[in-house]
Amino acid sequence: MSEPVIRRRDAERTRAELLDVATAAFAESGFSGTRVDEIAERTRTTKRMIYYYFGGKEQLYLAVLERAYRTIREAEQELHVGDLPPVEALRRLAELTYDHHLEHRDFIRLVSIENIHRGEFIRRLDSLRTLNKPALTVLDDILARGRADGSVRDDVDALDVHLVISSYCFFQVANQYTFGYLFERDLLDAARREHLRGMIGDVVVAWLNRTP
Repeated sequence: MSEPVIRRRDAERTRAELLDVATAAFAESGFSGTRVDEIAERTRTTKRMIYYYFGGKEQLYLAVLERAYRTIREAEQELHVGDLPPVEALRRLAELTYDHHLEHRDFIRLVSIENIHRGEFIRRLDSLRTLNKPALTVLDDILARGRADGSVRDDVDALDVHLVISSYCFFQVANQYTFGYLFERDLLDAARREHLRGMIGDVVVAWLNRTP
């Protein structure tokens, strides 16, 4: 293996590690509450190295946001729902979103923080609009196939479906503490995961399915 390849792989590994640690830090403390020095300490690197890879704290935060959204979009693409009947594809996509949000809780916190600050930083990422287009493209394709074979209702669009799925799955993590306190039920209880996962699939299918 040549030295340039080794250096490139080391650089990719270092950058990924910095993003992992930065994601946890920003999700915990937000942009203003997170110090670059703290991230450097957690990764056993230097502040100078972080600035070398990302250019500064803001650029690092934007890179964290972009990667967080890229992860869910890539998972959707890897599901290959185009090979499934439309109704089953809708169920699988809803369940995938549920699993993703439970397994990437920092993503939920980052989105919550961005909304608290009225999208201050996400507005600086024009790339995210392009990156997130496949979320609706996948649903557009499923709905079009479902309308064509008569299995899916024709009075909703992809954004409607995305909103319903995202709302339910986001709630599980974002509201776990308030919901848990008020109703004494743990939304993240592993014993109830399959039940709650199945609920969103059932809701989406019952809402959209036109097959008797």
